[in-house]
Amino acid sequence: QVQLVESGGGLVQPGGSLRLSCAASGFTFSTYTMSWYRQAPGKERELVALITTASGTNYADSVKGRFTISRDNAKNTVYLQMNSLKPEDTAVYYCRATRGYWYWGQGTQVTVSS
Repeated sequence: QVQLVESGGGLVQPGGSLRLSCAASGFTFSTYTMSWYRQAPGKERELVALITTASGTNYADSVKGRFTISRDNAKNTVYLQMNSLKPEDTAVYYCRATRGYWYWGQGTQVTVSS
Protein backbone atom coordinates (compact mmCIF):
# COMPACT_ATOMS: atom_id res chain seq x y z
CA GLN A 1 0.00 0.00 0.00
CA VAL A 2 1.43 3.34 -1.10
CA GLN A 3 1.69 5.98 1.61
CA LEU A 4 3.08 9.49 1.67
CA VAL A 5 2.95 11.07 5.11
CA GLU A 6 3.85 14.74 5.48
CA SER A 7 4.90 16.32 8.77
CA GLY A 8 6.56 19.45 10.11
CA GLY A 9 3.92 22.05 9.36
CA GLY A 10 2.72 24.60 11.87
CA LEU A 11 2.45 28.25 12.76
CA VAL A 12 5.53 30.42 12.29
CA GLN A 13 6.20 34.15 12.31
CA PRO A 14 7.26 35.99 9.15
CA GLY A 15 10.98 35.52 8.60
CA GLY A 16 10.97 32.18 10.39
CA SER A 17 11.82 28.70 9.18
CA LEU A 18 10.17 25.30 8.97
CA ARG A 19 11.32 21.94 7.69
CA LEU A 20 8.72 19.68 6.12
CA SER A 21 9.23 15.94 5.79
CA CYS A 22 7.44 13.40 3.64
CA ALA A 23 7.93 9.75 4.55
CA ALA A 24 7.18 7.32 1.73
CA SER A 25 6.35 3.63 1.75
CA GLY A 26 4.86 1.01 -0.52
CA PHE A 27 6.88 1.82 -3.63
CA THR A 28 10.51 2.10 -4.78
CA PHE A 29 11.17 5.62 -3.57
CA SER A 30 14.52 6.10 -5.32
CA THR A 31 12.95 5.63 -8.77
CA TYR A 32 10.39 8.42 -8.37
CA THR A 33 10.65 12.13 -8.90
CA MET A 34 9.48 13.77 -5.68
CA SER A 35 7.87 17.16 -5.41
CA TRP A 36 6.18 19.56 -3.04
CA TYR A 37 3.01 21.41 -3.99
CA ARG A 38 0.96 23.89 -2.04
CA GLN A 39 -2.59 25.13 -2.10
CA ALA A 40 -3.73 28.34 -0.47
CA PRO A 41 -7.42 29.02 0.26
CA GLY A 42 -9.27 29.94 -2.92
CA LYS A 43 -6.26 29.22 -5.12
CA GLU A 44 -5.17 26.36 -7.34
CA ARG A 45 -2.57 23.88 -6.22
CA GLU A 46 0.87 24.94 -7.43
CA LEU A 47 4.27 23.32 -7.73
CA VAL A 48 6.76 24.57 -5.16
CA ALA A 49 9.81 22.38 -5.78
CA LEU A 50 10.80 19.06 -7.26
CA ILE A 51 13.78 16.74 -7.08
CA THR A 52 14.54 14.11 -9.67
CA THR A 53 15.94 10.63 -9.18
CA ALA A 54 19.38 12.11 -9.96
CA SER A 55 18.79 14.84 -7.37
CA GLY A 56 18.31 17.58 -9.92
CA THR A 57 16.08 20.31 -8.51
CA ASN A 58 13.65 22.92 -9.76
CA TYR A 59 11.82 25.65 -7.85
CA ALA A 60 8.94 28.03 -8.32
CA ASP A 61 10.19 31.58 -8.81
CA SER A 62 8.38 32.66 -5.66
CA VAL A 63 10.50 30.41 -3.42
CA LYS A 64 13.90 30.43 -5.15
CA GLY A 65 16.65 31.28 -2.72
CA ARG A 66 14.42 30.63 0.29
CA PHE A 67 13.35 26.96 0.01
CA THR A 68 15.51 23.89 -0.47
CA ILE A 69 14.26 20.44 -1.46
CA SER A 70 16.31 17.35 -0.67
CA ARG A 71 15.85 13.60 -0.51
CA ASP A 72 17.27 10.72 1.51
CA ASN A 73 16.75 7.51 -0.42
CA ALA A 74 18.00 5.42 2.51
CA LYS A 75 15.16 6.82 4.64
CA ASN A 76 12.58 7.03 1.84
CA THR A 77 12.03 10.65 2.78
CA VAL A 78 11.91 13.97 0.96
CA TYR A 79 12.36 17.27 2.77
CA LEU A 80 11.51 20.90 2.18
CA GLN A 81 13.56 23.40 4.14
CA MET A 82 11.69 26.71 4.17
CA ASN A 83 13.51 29.86 5.29
CA SER A 84 12.56 33.54 5.32
CA LEU A 85 8.90 32.58 5.34
CA LYS A 86 6.32 35.13 4.23
CA PRO A 87 2.58 35.36 4.91
CA GLU A 88 1.97 34.47 1.26
CA ASP A 89 3.62 31.09 1.90
CA THR A 90 0.59 30.14 4.00
CA ALA A 91 -0.97 27.04 2.45
CA VAL A 92 -1.47 23.32 2.78
CA TYR A 93 1.71 21.67 1.54
CA TYR A 94 1.47 18.35 -0.27
CA CYS A 95 4.08 15.79 -1.19
CA ARG A 96 3.85 14.00 -4.55
CA ALA A 97 5.65 11.01 -6.01
CA THR A 98 5.73 10.78 -9.82
CA ARG A 99 6.80 8.17 -12.34
CA GLY A 100 4.39 8.47 -15.21
CA TYR A 101 1.56 8.24 -12.71
CA TRP A 102 1.57 9.85 -9.29
CA TYR A 103 0.71 9.54 -5.63
CA TRP A 104 -0.25 12.32 -3.20
CA GLY A 105 0.12 12.76 0.52
CA GLN A 106 -2.63 14.12 2.74
CA GLY A 107 -1.00 17.52 3.25
CA THR A 108 0.33 19.55 6.16
CA GLN A 109 -0.76 23.08 7.06
CA VAL A 110 1.78 25.88 7.09
CA THR A 111 0.65 29.22 8.49
CA VAL A 112 2.92 32.27 8.44
CA SER A 113 1.53 34.99 10.64
CA SER A 114 2.52 37.36 13.40
